[in-house]
Parts: sequence; C-alpha cells; structure tokens
Amino acid sequence: MKTFVRAGALSLLLATTIAAPAALAQAAPPAAESMFRATTLNLSAYGETRVAPDMATINLGVNTEAPTASAAMAANATQMNKIFAALRRAGIADKDIQTSGLNLNAQYDYVENNPPRLRGYQATNQVTVTVHDLARLGSAVDATVSAGANQVNGISFGLNDPTAAENAAREDAVKALSDKANLYARATGYRVGRLVTLSEGGGYTAPPPMPMMAMARMEKDSATPVAGGELRVRVDVTGLYELTR
Repeated sequence: MKTFVRAGALSLLLATTIAAPAALAQAAPPAAESMFRATTLNLSAYGETRVAPDMATINLGVNTEAPTASAAMAANATQMNKIFAALRRAGIADKDIQTSGLNLNAQYDYVENNPPRLRGYQATNQVTVTVHDLARLGSAVDATVSAGANQVNGISFGLNDPTAAENAAREDAVKALSDKANLYARATGYRVGRLVTLSEGGGYTAPPPMPMMAMARMEKDSATPVAGGELRVRVDVTGLYELTR
C-alpha cells in the first residue's frame, strides 16, 4: 500500500513538471503578440529640390621640366608663387587655397634596343581653390593661367550652406512618403493609424569635378565664361506605418 501511494505521488509530480514548460511556451510576450496582430507598411520615398550653386572649387597647377631635380622644383616654385599672388589679387583668401598634390618624377627617353636615357625631371604642383563668389570664378581662372598655370583639371559647384535646400527636400520626402502610405492603405481597405518609425538617408552631396579647359584671355575686359547651372539636393526617407480598419 505504501508503494502504491509513492508511485501516485511521483506520477503527479511528473505531470506537473511537464505541464509547466508547455504553459510557458504557449504564453507569448505581449509586445510580440501585438506585433503579429498589427498590419504595417514599410515604405520608402524621396524628396528633391533644385538650387543654383553659390560656390565652386577648381583644381589647377603648374608642370615644369628641367635637366635636374632641383632646377625643376625651383622653376615650379617660382611659377606657383606667381599663381598664389594672382589668386590673392583676384579676391581669393589664403584659407581657400590648398595644395592638393606635389610630385617630382624623372623623365626618360626610350629608344629601341637601347637602355632608357635620362632626359630630366618633371615637377608638378596642384592646388585646389575654393571660390565663394561665382562672379569671380572666370577671372580667377584667367588670372592663374596668365600667371603661369598650365594645368586646369576640373571644376565642381556646390553650396556654402546646404541646410535650406536639404530641409526643403526633407519636407518633400515626408509628404511623398505620407501620400504613398495613404494610397496603399486605401487600396487595401485600411487607413493609416500612425507613423511608427522614420529614418533618413542621403542628403546633399557635391557633384564630382567636371573637366574644364581654360585659356587666358587677351582682352582685359573679358573673363572665361563659366555657367553653374543647378544642383539637385535629394533626401531619402523610410517609414513604418501601422494600419487600422
């Protein structure tokens, strides 16, 4: 009789132990349960605005050759000092002139069936110039070429302060996102309940430099014409909406 009672107690203990994990597994967290019950839309949209640039950067420099390395560098330094002076006279501040490349390379002549023959050395000095007043851009380029610059590699336009253009693009992006959410909601028989999350990507990016050919003007009252056109400022947004009936 005692053995029978112990066996019954053991069976009851095992049943209780097995039933407890099963009950825990069936009880889902409230947050997860509400997530699965909600109908959501995950959408993306963008806003774009166009604005005229108000600044530009140009890359220019001097390439000199001489029989010796020191002579090539000395000739290059003389020309670069003239270019710096010309830029200052054109109204470009020192803080807007930055050396972007300095190279010295040996130059060889190659003749078939003969070893290379050293011809001399080539020195190259490149500067990146930021022009905040586009009205000065053409005359600044001409001034540097007149002063001895023999390389003008590219020009890119930008904005001194892109905040206003970015904010306009943001407003367009959010409106486009909201319109898209309402369209999907109507098409599926729902209505937009609330915006759950919103994230932003993109923004103003200066376009890459464009090749530019520049030649010094002989006329004193004429400058190289440069057109800035328009810049596109784009902002991308992604939003998660909860829909309701």
